[in-house]
Amino acid sequence: MKKNKNISEQQVKILAGMDKVYEKLILFKKQMNSDLVVLKGKKIVHIKPE
Repeated sequence: MKKNKNISEQQVKILAGMDKVYEKLILFKKQMNSDLVVLKGKKIVHIKPE
């Protein structure tokens, strides 16, 4: 996570929470052996969690 001097303390907490959610999502996808769907450019891409 990038820290900027112009970011408030609340925004820092929100970004930290979003990082945790992303990590939990990856772990969940690995446990369920399901694809992670992301948008790359203008294409929808299915990624196997490994």
